[in-house]
Amino acid sequence: MRSETIVWIVISAVIFYLIWLVIEPVLSPIIIALTIVYVTYPAHVRLEKRVGAKKSAFILTILLSIISFLFIIGFVLWISEVKYQLVGYLESFFNWLQSVTVSSQTLNEVLAATSQGVSTRLEKYIISYTYSLPKLSLEVFIMIFVYYGALLNVQEIVEEVYSLIPTTNREFGLRLIDATRNTLDTLLKSWLSLSVIKGSTAALGFWVFGVSQPSGAIALGILVAVLELLPLLGGWMVWLPMAFYLGRSSGILMAILFSLYSAVAVSPAPDILLVPRMTIKKRGLNAFISLVGIFGGLWAFGLVGIIIGPVALGLLTTVAEEWKNMVKEV
Repeated sequence: MRSETIVWIVISAVIFYLIWLVIEPVLSPIIIALTIVYVTYPAHVRLEKRVGAKKSAFILTILLSIISFLFIIGFVLWISEVKYQLVGYLESFFNWLQSVTVSSQTLNEVLAATSQGVSTRLEKYIISYTYSLPKLSLEVFIMIFVYYGALLNVQEIVEEVYSLIPTTNREFGLRLIDATRNTLDTLLKSWLSLSVIKGSTAALGFWVFGVSQPSGAIALGILVAVLELLPLLGGWMVWLPMAFYLGRSSGILMAILFSLYSAVAVSPAPDILLVPRMTIKKRGLNAFISLVGIFGGLWAFGLVGIIIGPVALGLLTTVAEEWKNMVKEV
């Protein structure tokens, strides 16, 4: 009996290993697709009541396909320029920080090392996609395919996940699922979504008001989104200097109009009007955990690490709380 158990364990391990080899190359588009399903599912539910489940999933998939197609076109046209523009902006930002903290030699060394590390990592990450457009197109196709199938079978997937929870400690398993859902709600539907929206509106403003060409505007928008994720910082650190630049190059009136647009669309108006109503305050997600999870996950896993990192740390918090409760009971 024991030898039979060992044989089945070995067979199962081999099967899981083979499955991992098959899934690992396409894991990123699958995670992104499931994340988009989670975010767009409320819209699918509302649309499903009017046109039916299949038509609703088809319509949302078509919209995702159009956005993905435009993304690939933009990637082909601007990725190289955006890369160099973004690296240049980041270097300027870190150089400015060094000039502000010139009295601290240790901090300046840390900032210099961070600047070099970020630039090198960013360039390496983008170049890996720049010369593999077929791979990117394949990943987008897989993402769209998984998105349609998952959106159409959300209820079955949820039931299957809940059925996998062991009956011996089902309450703990449910708490882990709740922790994952709360983290995703706070991260995707508030903090990260708001940062992406601010970055997009900022990029649009930089282009419309003539602050920069499309590639530079996209790079500045990405920088705004990143700064919006950091505590005490924000998009104002980008658009305010650009307003002064615009005032000197295009006149005071353009600078005033650009400042009004940025204050309303980027910061601080969205922080005052939207943040108090969003789940980030209601859920009480620890800002430090989110920050470490986002940037640590991005550094370790690439783009999907923005999702994996905070969720993993959120689950770790839940496990730690469960462990403390067990210790108290003992």
